[in-house]
Amino acid sequence: MKPLALLLCAAASLFAAPPLFAADDSLTRLQKQLQLLAKTTDGTVGVSALHIETGRKVSVRGKEGFPMASLVKVPIAVQLLKQVDEGKLTLGKMVELSQADLHPGSGTLTELFFHPGVALSVENLMELMLVISDNSAADLCLREAGGPAAVTARMKELNLGIRVDRDIAHLIADWIGIKGIPPESEWNRDMWDSLENAVPDKEHMQARRNSWADPRDTSTPDAMTELLGHIWKRDLLKEKTGDELFQILGRCQTGKSRLKGMLPEGTEVAHKTGSLGGVVDDAGIITLPNGAGHVAISVFTKGFSKPAAAAEKTVAEIARTVYDYFTLVP
Repeated sequence: MKPLALLLCAAASLFAAPPLFAADDSLTRLQKQLQLLAKTTDGTVGVSALHIETGRKVSVRGKEGFPMASLVKVPIAVQLLKQVDEGKLTLGKMVELSQADLHPGSGTLTELFFHPGVALSVENLMELMLVISDNSAADLCLREAGGPAAVTARMKELNLGIRVDRDIAHLIADWIGIKGIPPESEWNRDMWDSLENAVPDKEHMQARRNSWADPRDTSTPDAMTELLGHIWKRDLLKEKTGDELFQILGRCQTGKSRLKGMLPEGTEVAHKTGSLGGVVDDAGIITLPNGAGHVAISVFTKGFSKPAAAAEKTVAEIARTVYDYFTLVP
Protein backbone atom coordinates (compact mmCIF):
# COMPACT_ATOMS: atom_id res chain seq x y z
CA MET A 1 0.00 0.00 0.00
CA LYS A 2 1.23 3.51 -0.87
CA PRO A 3 2.22 5.87 1.97
CA LEU A 4 -0.72 8.20 1.29
CA ALA A 5 -3.17 5.33 1.44
CA LEU A 6 -1.63 4.16 4.73
CA LEU A 7 -1.97 7.67 6.13
CA LEU A 8 -5.61 7.89 5.10
CA CYS A 9 -6.38 4.51 6.66
CA ALA A 10 -4.71 5.57 9.90
CA ALA A 11 -6.64 8.83 9.96
CA ALA A 12 -9.91 7.00 9.34
CA SER A 13 -9.24 4.67 12.27
CA LEU A 14 -8.42 7.61 14.54
CA PHE A 15 -11.56 9.55 13.76
CA ALA A 16 -14.00 6.66 13.44
CA ALA A 17 -16.57 6.72 16.24
CA PRO A 18 -15.73 3.99 18.75
CA PRO A 19 -18.49 1.54 19.72
CA LEU A 20 -20.51 2.60 22.74
CA PHE A 21 -19.62 -0.66 24.47
CA ALA A 22 -18.43 -4.12 23.66
CA ALA A 23 -21.18 -6.75 23.60
CA ASP A 24 -19.40 -8.97 26.12
CA ASP A 25 -18.89 -6.08 28.52
CA SER A 26 -22.53 -5.08 28.28
CA LEU A 27 -23.69 -8.64 28.98
CA THR A 28 -21.44 -8.65 32.04
CA ARG A 29 -23.08 -5.45 33.21
CA LEU A 30 -26.51 -6.94 32.59
CA GLN A 31 -25.57 -9.96 34.68
CA LYS A 32 -24.46 -7.71 37.54
CA GLN A 33 -27.74 -5.80 37.33
CA LEU A 34 -29.66 -9.05 37.56
CA GLN A 35 -27.58 -10.18 40.53
CA LEU A 36 -28.44 -6.94 42.32
CA LEU A 37 -32.13 -7.27 41.51
CA ALA A 38 -32.08 -10.85 42.80
CA LYS A 39 -31.21 -9.47 46.22
CA THR A 40 -34.34 -7.32 46.42
CA THR A 41 -36.31 -10.24 47.86
CA ASP A 42 -35.39 -12.25 50.93
CA GLY A 43 -35.50 -15.54 49.05
CA THR A 44 -33.26 -17.16 46.44
CA VAL A 45 -33.71 -16.04 42.85
CA GLY A 46 -32.61 -17.79 39.67
CA VAL A 47 -32.69 -16.18 36.23
CA SER A 48 -31.91 -17.31 32.72
CA ALA A 49 -32.49 -15.18 29.62
CA LEU A 50 -31.72 -16.06 26.01
CA HIS A 51 -31.96 -13.77 23.01
CA ILE A 52 -33.22 -16.41 20.61
CA GLU A 53 -32.10 -14.85 17.33
CA THR A 54 -28.48 -14.19 18.37
CA GLY A 55 -27.94 -16.85 21.04
CA ARG A 56 -26.70 -14.32 23.60
CA LYS A 57 -27.46 -15.51 27.09
CA VAL A 58 -27.18 -14.41 30.69
CA SER A 59 -28.02 -16.29 33.87
CA VAL A 60 -27.91 -16.07 37.64
CA ARG A 61 -27.95 -19.43 39.47
CA GLY A 62 -28.82 -20.81 36.07
CA LYS A 63 -27.83 -24.39 36.85
CA GLU A 64 -29.43 -24.57 40.30
CA GLY A 65 -32.63 -26.54 40.77
CA PHE A 66 -35.78 -24.62 41.73
CA PRO A 67 -39.31 -25.86 42.48
CA MET A 68 -41.41 -25.49 39.35
CA ALA A 69 -44.81 -25.45 41.07
CA SER A 70 -47.25 -24.95 38.17
CA LEU A 71 -44.44 -24.32 35.71
CA VAL A 72 -44.36 -28.12 35.56
CA LYS A 73 -47.34 -27.77 33.24
CA VAL A 74 -45.08 -26.65 30.38
CA PRO A 75 -43.09 -29.91 30.14
CA ILE A 76 -46.35 -31.81 30.68
CA ALA A 77 -47.82 -30.01 27.66
CA VAL A 78 -44.74 -30.77 25.56
CA GLN A 79 -44.96 -34.50 26.33
CA LEU A 80 -48.72 -34.49 25.78
CA LEU A 81 -48.32 -32.95 22.34
CA LYS A 82 -45.47 -35.32 21.48
CA GLN A 83 -47.97 -38.12 22.09
CA VAL A 84 -50.28 -36.41 19.61
CA ASP A 85 -47.48 -36.00 17.05
CA GLU A 86 -46.60 -39.68 17.40
CA GLY A 87 -50.19 -40.76 16.79
CA LYS A 88 -50.66 -42.15 20.31
CA LEU A 89 -53.27 -39.59 21.33
CA THR A 90 -55.71 -37.16 19.75
CA LEU A 91 -56.56 -33.71 21.03
CA GLY A 92 -60.22 -34.52 20.45
CA LYS A 93 -60.21 -37.49 22.83
CA MET A 94 -62.92 -37.03 25.46
CA VAL A 95 -61.86 -37.55 29.07
CA GLU A 96 -64.55 -38.18 31.67
CA LEU A 97 -64.06 -36.49 35.03
CA SER A 98 -64.83 -38.31 38.26
CA GLN A 99 -65.00 -36.92 41.80
CA ALA A 100 -61.51 -38.33 42.39
CA ASP A 101 -60.17 -36.12 39.59
CA LEU A 102 -61.24 -32.90 41.31
CA HIS A 103 -58.76 -31.76 43.92
CA PRO A 104 -57.51 -28.57 45.60
CA GLY A 105 -55.53 -25.80 44.01
CA SER A 106 -55.98 -23.17 41.36
CA GLY A 107 -58.56 -23.68 38.67
CA THR A 108 -62.19 -23.90 37.70
CA LEU A 109 -63.10 -27.58 37.43
CA THR A 110 -63.22 -28.21 41.18
CA GLU A 111 -65.19 -25.01 41.78
CA LEU A 112 -67.87 -25.55 39.12
CA PHE A 113 -68.53 -29.25 38.66
CA PHE A 114 -70.31 -31.05 41.45
CA HIS A 115 -72.15 -33.90 39.72
CA PRO A 116 -71.10 -36.87 37.56
CA GLY A 117 -71.41 -36.63 33.81
CA VAL A 118 -68.67 -34.16 32.85
CA ALA A 119 -66.27 -34.92 30.00
CA LEU A 120 -63.77 -32.60 28.31
CA SER A 121 -61.46 -33.04 25.34
CA VAL A 122 -57.71 -33.30 25.83
CA GLU A 123 -57.41 -30.01 23.97
CA ASN A 124 -59.76 -28.23 26.39
CA LEU A 125 -57.98 -29.74 29.39
CA MET A 126 -54.64 -28.49 28.08
CA GLU A 127 -56.14 -25.03 27.58
CA LEU A 128 -57.40 -24.97 31.19
CA MET A 129 -54.05 -26.26 32.45
CA LEU A 130 -52.00 -23.55 30.75
CA VAL A 131 -54.32 -20.54 30.56
CA ILE A 132 -55.78 -20.54 34.08
CA SER A 133 -53.42 -23.13 35.64
CA ASP A 134 -56.20 -25.54 36.56
CA ASN A 135 -54.62 -28.27 38.68
CA SER A 136 -57.29 -30.91 38.11
CA ALA A 137 -56.94 -30.42 34.36
CA ALA A 138 -53.15 -30.68 34.74
CA ASP A 139 -53.32 -34.08 36.40
CA LEU A 140 -55.67 -35.36 33.72
CA CYS A 141 -53.24 -34.09 31.07
CA LEU A 142 -50.36 -35.71 32.93
CA ARG A 143 -52.22 -39.02 32.93
CA GLU A 144 -52.83 -38.77 29.17
CA ALA A 145 -49.17 -37.83 28.64
CA GLY A 146 -48.04 -41.10 30.23
CA GLY A 147 -47.37 -39.95 33.80
CA PRO A 148 -44.44 -38.22 35.52
CA ALA A 149 -41.83 -40.77 34.42
CA ALA A 150 -42.72 -40.27 30.75
CA VAL A 151 -42.38 -36.48 31.04
CA THR A 152 -39.02 -36.78 32.81
CA ALA A 153 -37.80 -39.25 30.18
CA ARG A 154 -38.72 -36.78 27.44
CA MET A 155 -36.81 -34.00 29.20
CA LYS A 156 -33.76 -36.28 29.58
CA GLU A 157 -33.99 -37.07 25.88
CA LEU A 158 -33.65 -33.33 25.28
CA ASN A 159 -30.74 -33.10 27.75
CA LEU A 160 -32.70 -30.71 29.93
CA GLY A 161 -32.38 -30.46 33.71
CA ILE A 162 -36.12 -30.80 34.30
CA ARG A 163 -37.65 -33.58 36.37
CA VAL A 164 -41.30 -34.42 37.01
CA ASP A 165 -41.90 -36.82 39.90
CA ARG A 166 -45.46 -36.37 41.19
CA ASP A 167 -48.89 -35.37 40.04
CA ILE A 168 -50.13 -31.97 41.22
CA ALA A 169 -52.36 -33.53 43.90
CA HIS A 170 -49.41 -35.19 45.64
CA LEU A 171 -47.12 -32.20 45.09
CA ILE A 172 -49.58 -29.92 46.91
CA ALA A 173 -50.24 -32.52 49.60
CA ASP A 174 -46.52 -32.77 50.34
CA TRP A 175 -46.24 -28.97 50.42
CA ILE A 176 -49.13 -28.78 52.91
CA GLY A 177 -47.67 -31.59 55.03
CA ILE A 178 -50.51 -34.07 54.51
CA LYS A 179 -49.69 -37.62 55.51
CA GLY A 180 -51.58 -40.85 54.97
CA ILE A 181 -53.32 -40.01 51.69
CA PRO A 182 -56.04 -42.60 50.95
CA PRO A 183 -56.15 -44.56 47.67
CA GLU A 184 -57.15 -42.46 44.69
CA SER A 185 -60.49 -44.23 44.43
CA GLU A 186 -61.49 -42.58 47.73
CA TRP A 187 -60.51 -39.03 46.76
CA ASN A 188 -63.04 -36.22 46.88
CA ARG A 189 -63.02 -32.53 47.74
CA ASP A 190 -64.29 -32.99 51.31
CA MET A 191 -61.48 -35.51 51.95
CA TRP A 192 -58.82 -33.04 50.80
CA ASP A 193 -60.29 -30.26 52.95
CA SER A 194 -60.35 -32.55 55.98
CA LEU A 195 -56.75 -33.70 55.50
CA GLU A 196 -55.50 -30.16 55.04
CA ASN A 197 -57.32 -28.84 58.11
CA ALA A 198 -55.78 -31.62 60.20
CA VAL A 199 -52.20 -30.42 59.56
CA PRO A 200 -50.95 -28.15 62.40
CA ASP A 201 -49.52 -24.80 61.29
CA LYS A 202 -46.07 -25.72 62.59
CA GLU A 203 -45.98 -28.92 60.53
CA HIS A 204 -47.23 -27.08 57.47
CA MET A 205 -44.49 -24.46 57.71
CA GLN A 206 -41.85 -27.18 58.08
CA ALA A 207 -43.27 -29.03 55.06
CA ARG A 208 -43.16 -25.78 53.10
CA ARG A 209 -39.51 -25.23 53.99
CA ASN A 210 -38.72 -28.83 53.05
CA SER A 211 -40.30 -28.29 49.64
CA TRP A 212 -37.82 -25.52 48.82
CA ALA A 213 -34.93 -27.99 49.05
CA ASP A 214 -36.76 -30.99 47.57
CA PRO A 215 -35.11 -32.08 44.29
CA ARG A 216 -38.40 -33.48 42.98
CA ASP A 217 -40.38 -31.54 40.39
CA THR A 218 -37.61 -29.02 39.82
CA SER A 219 -35.99 -27.28 36.89
CA THR A 220 -32.90 -25.20 36.47
CA PRO A 221 -33.51 -21.73 35.02
CA ASP A 222 -31.21 -22.59 32.11
CA ALA A 223 -33.18 -25.75 31.30
CA MET A 224 -36.56 -24.03 31.31
CA THR A 225 -35.24 -21.22 29.12
CA GLU A 226 -33.81 -23.74 26.68
CA LEU A 227 -37.16 -25.54 26.56
CA LEU A 228 -38.89 -22.24 25.81
CA GLY A 229 -36.38 -21.59 23.03
CA HIS A 230 -37.31 -24.94 21.48
CA ILE A 231 -41.00 -24.08 21.76
CA TRP A 232 -40.45 -20.78 19.93
CA LYS A 233 -38.30 -22.40 17.21
CA ARG A 234 -40.96 -25.10 16.69
CA ASP A 235 -38.26 -27.77 16.58
CA LEU A 236 -39.74 -30.08 19.24
CA LEU A 237 -43.21 -30.56 17.80
CA LYS A 238 -44.89 -30.65 14.44
CA GLU A 239 -45.91 -27.28 13.05
CA LYS A 240 -49.58 -27.55 14.02
CA THR A 241 -49.04 -28.70 17.60
CA GLY A 242 -46.08 -26.35 18.07
CA ASP A 243 -48.18 -23.39 16.94
CA GLU A 244 -51.02 -24.39 19.24
CA LEU A 245 -48.76 -24.62 22.29
CA PHE A 246 -47.23 -21.21 21.62
CA GLN A 247 -50.64 -19.62 21.09
CA ILE A 248 -52.07 -21.11 24.30
CA LEU A 249 -49.09 -19.81 26.29
CA GLY A 250 -49.84 -16.40 24.78
CA ARG A 251 -53.31 -16.56 26.36
CA CYS A 252 -52.03 -17.25 29.88
CA GLN A 253 -54.14 -15.26 32.37
CA THR A 254 -52.09 -15.72 35.55
CA GLY A 255 -49.16 -13.69 36.88
CA LYS A 256 -50.01 -10.29 35.44
CA SER A 257 -47.64 -8.67 37.95
CA ARG A 258 -44.67 -10.91 37.09
CA LEU A 259 -42.94 -10.99 33.69
CA LYS A 260 -45.57 -8.68 32.24
CA GLY A 261 -45.78 -6.41 35.28
CA MET A 262 -43.45 -3.62 34.10
CA LEU A 263 -43.31 -4.24 30.36
CA PRO A 264 -44.86 -1.69 27.98
CA GLU A 265 -48.58 -2.18 27.51
CA GLY A 266 -49.33 -4.48 24.61
CA THR A 267 -46.02 -6.40 24.78
CA GLU A 268 -46.59 -9.96 23.62
CA VAL A 269 -45.59 -12.52 26.25
CA ALA A 270 -46.24 -16.24 25.87
CA HIS A 271 -45.65 -17.57 29.36
CA LYS A 272 -46.58 -19.80 32.30
CA THR A 273 -46.43 -19.09 36.01
CA GLY A 274 -45.81 -21.24 39.07
CA SER A 275 -46.87 -20.47 42.64
CA LEU A 276 -46.68 -22.09 46.05
CA GLY A 277 -45.99 -20.59 49.46
CA GLY A 278 -42.46 -19.20 49.22
CA VAL A 279 -42.31 -19.88 45.47
CA VAL A 280 -43.12 -17.35 42.74
CA ASP A 281 -42.05 -18.34 39.20
CA ASP A 282 -42.70 -17.09 35.70
CA ALA A 283 -41.16 -18.21 32.42
CA GLY A 284 -41.97 -17.21 28.90
CA ILE A 285 -41.07 -15.70 25.55
CA ILE A 286 -41.13 -11.92 25.16
CA THR A 287 -41.50 -10.36 21.73
CA LEU A 288 -39.28 -7.27 21.58
CA PRO A 289 -40.27 -4.09 19.70
CA ASN A 290 -38.97 -2.79 16.37
CA GLY A 291 -37.84 -6.17 15.10
CA ALA A 292 -35.32 -6.63 17.94
CA GLY A 293 -36.22 -10.32 18.21
CA HIS A 294 -37.43 -12.52 21.04
CA VAL A 295 -36.20 -13.32 24.53
CA ALA A 296 -36.85 -16.60 26.33
CA ILE A 297 -36.67 -15.87 30.05
CA SER A 298 -37.18 -17.89 33.21
CA VAL A 299 -37.31 -16.35 36.68
CA PHE A 300 -37.56 -18.67 39.68
CA THR A 301 -37.79 -17.79 43.36
CA LYS A 302 -37.84 -19.93 46.46
CA GLY A 303 -37.69 -19.54 50.21
CA PHE A 304 -38.96 -16.00 50.56
CA SER A 305 -40.99 -15.00 53.62
CA LYS A 306 -42.20 -11.58 52.50
CA PRO A 307 -45.63 -11.28 50.81
CA ALA A 308 -45.72 -12.73 47.29
CA ALA A 309 -46.13 -9.22 45.87
CA ALA A 310 -42.51 -8.46 46.81
CA ALA A 311 -41.21 -11.44 44.84
CA GLU A 312 -43.51 -10.58 41.93
CA LYS A 313 -42.02 -7.10 41.83
CA THR A 314 -38.53 -8.60 41.65
CA VAL A 315 -39.63 -10.84 38.77
CA ALA A 316 -41.12 -7.82 36.97
CA GLU A 317 -37.99 -5.69 37.47
CA ILE A 318 -35.78 -8.48 36.15
CA ALA A 319 -38.00 -8.93 33.08
CA ARG A 320 -37.99 -5.20 32.34
CA THR A 321 -34.20 -5.00 32.70
CA VAL A 322 -33.75 -7.89 30.26
CA TYR A 323 -36.33 -6.40 27.89
CA ASP A 324 -34.58 -3.02 27.84
CA TYR A 325 -31.14 -4.51 27.29
CA PHE A 326 -32.04 -6.74 24.35
CA THR A 327 -34.20 -3.99 22.81
CA LEU A 328 -31.26 -1.55 22.87
CA VAL A 329 -28.62 -4.13 21.96
CA PRO A 330 -30.50 -6.29 19.40
